Amino acid sequence: MNRKKSIERIHRLLVKEYGRCEWRRRGEPISVLVQTILSQNTSDTNSGRAFDSLRDALGSWDKVAGASMRRIESAIRSGGLGEVKAKYIKQALGEIRRRGCGFDLDFLGQISLDEARDWLMALPGVGMKTASCVLLFGLGMPALPVDTHVFRVARRLGLLNSKVNAEQAHRLLEKLVPVEQVYEFHILLIEHGRKVCKARNPLCGRCVLCSSCPSCVRVGEQSGLRVG
Repeated sequence: MNRKKSIERIHRLLVKEYGRCEWRRRGEPISVLVQTILSQNTSDTNSGRAFDSLRDALGSWDKVAGASMRRIESAIRSGGLGEVKAKYIKQALGEIRRRGCGFDLDFLGQISLDEARDWLMALPGVGMKTASCVLLFGLGMPALPVDTHVFRVARRLGLLNSKVNAEQAHRLLEKLVPVEQVYEFHILLIEHGRKVCKARNPLCGRCVLCSSCPSCVRVGEQSGLRVG
C-alpha cells in the first residue's frame, strides 16, 4: 500500500474512532503567532493564561512591541520560560511593525502557502512549526504543523522514514494529505498520540491502526501478543 492510500485509511479509521472535527479559527493570525510562541514547553492552560495576561497588561500589539523585555516577561510569567519567550515575542512583533504592514496578517491568506510561510519564517524566532500553526489555525490554509505527537505517530506508521527530521516532515506530509483533510488529519494525529500512541508505553492493544502499523507489529512480536 502506498503512503497516500495509507493516509486515506488512517484518516478514515481515526475519524471513526474520534469523530469529525471542522476547522475553526483560533484567533487572528497575529494572536495565533503569539499564542504559539507562548505554548512552547508548557500546557495549553498555562500558555492561555499567559496570553490573556499579556493582552490585559499591555492591550494592543503595538504596545507589546514597544514594551520593555522585563515588562513582557512579567506579564507572561505563568507560561514558563518568560525571558526566552519575551525576547521572541518582542523581536517578532518589532519586525512586523518595521515591515510597515501593521499587525493585520490576513493578507498572507492571499498569497501562496510557501510564500506565506517564508514571510513568517523570516521573523526572529519563528520556525516551520510556528509558521504552519499561524497559517492553519489563523487563516485556514493547508499547512500541517508537525509537533511531537504528529511526528511520533507518523514515523511509527511508516509515513516518514528515520532520516526525515521534524522540519522536513511538514512539507512531506503536506504532499501526502489531501488539502481538504489537512486540518482534521493534524488534529486526529494529536488526539491519537495523546490517548493511545504515547511516547512511552504506547497502547497498541487499543489502537485502531494496529493491523497496518509496522511499529505495532514489532511491539506485538516482542511481547508475545498477536496483533492485526
